[in-house]
Amino acid sequence: MTILVAYDGSADSRAAIEFAAKHLAAEPTLIVTVWEPLLVQLKRYPLAGAAVVADSSEEWRVQAEQYAKEGAELAIAAGLADVTYRAVADRESIWRTIVDVADEVDASLVVTGSRGLAGVRSVLLGSVSNHVLHHAHRPTLIVPPAKH
Repeated sequence: MTILVAYDGSADSRAAIEFAAKHLAAEPTLIVTVWEPLLVQLKRYPLAGAAVVADSSEEWRVQAEQYAKEGAELAIAAGLADVTYRAVADRESIWRTIVDVADEVDASLVVTGSRGLAGVRSVLLGSVSNHVLHHAHRPTLIVPPAKH
């Protein structure tokens, strides 16, 4: 089986990787970064269209791949073995994409931080981790923020 870890570059997603490495048995691990193509963002947030047009989906895809690679490097450094990574474009929602990839790879466990880079948006729309928890039909581990 595979452990799927959602990673977006945030401190909470880093804590999730570190927790997984410290507390879980060695299994193949897939680090997944989900990115939103420009057309998905425009569909979801039409009033923000002018603000996001300056960026391109290609730039976001490249950044997502960099985040995924960074997450894999963190996972290896933390002690996880057989680590792969993937950047995935979402077509509906970030949480749905995480659940779909978990189903695709038949993940034995989904690991995510409790807050990601979405910040205020996640408060308004419901957090990604909360949706993953309630929609993934497999064990899900939500790692809370590290205490400072």
